[in-house]
Amino acid sequence: MALEEQVYRMLVISGQDKFNRALEDFLPGVFRAHTRFAGSISQGRRMLAERVFDFVLVNSPLPDGAGMGFAVDISESQERVVVLMVRAELYGEVYARTSIHGVFTLQKPLSKGGMDQALRWMVSAREKLRQVEKKTLSLEEKMAEIRLVNRAKWILIESCGMDEPQAHRHIEKLAMNHGVTKGQAAQMVLEGQFV
Repeated sequence: MALEEQVYRMLVISGQDKFNRALEDFLPGVFRAHTRFAGSISQGRRMLAERVFDFVLVNSPLPDGAGMGFAVDISESQERVVVLMVRAELYGEVYARTSIHGVFTLQKPLSKGGMDQALRWMVSAREKLRQVEKKTLSLEEKMAEIRLVNRAKWILIESCGMDEPQAHRHIEKLAMNHGVTKGQAAQMVLEGQFV
């Protein structure tokens, strides 16, 4: 997916104005328009509580901490990609401690080409997260339907004296006759419409 095809919201947490200005110059226009800046970890936490961001870029160190623990904490959310920028001499150690938590680590200073490549990796990671979110929602919906059907079967077993296979067939037949899903048929049974 090209960087320009989707709107991505980015939060940059950096206490260094020079870094912030240079980063803005590196960002494509579509990113620049949806990028917000926070000057500290505490301000970043407040902004994350108020709004959803696809990407969080943490420029270490920050006025109120190194940022490594903060980056690990916020990476637990599956809705965002977190990048931690550190000085080159700290990169190996920080990478080893944060990569297991899904935090991307970049060395400073970063060139325009390096930032472009990092943005493309971030987009790829975010899109992968979106796919996982969709699959998770689909599985949750299927599990909810199974629970609903099971509750309806128990109603039929208790109130109509059916056994489990008969109750299951009754719900399937109800769904076919009314052109609805098994979950909707189960809901009708639970509401007492077709017991």
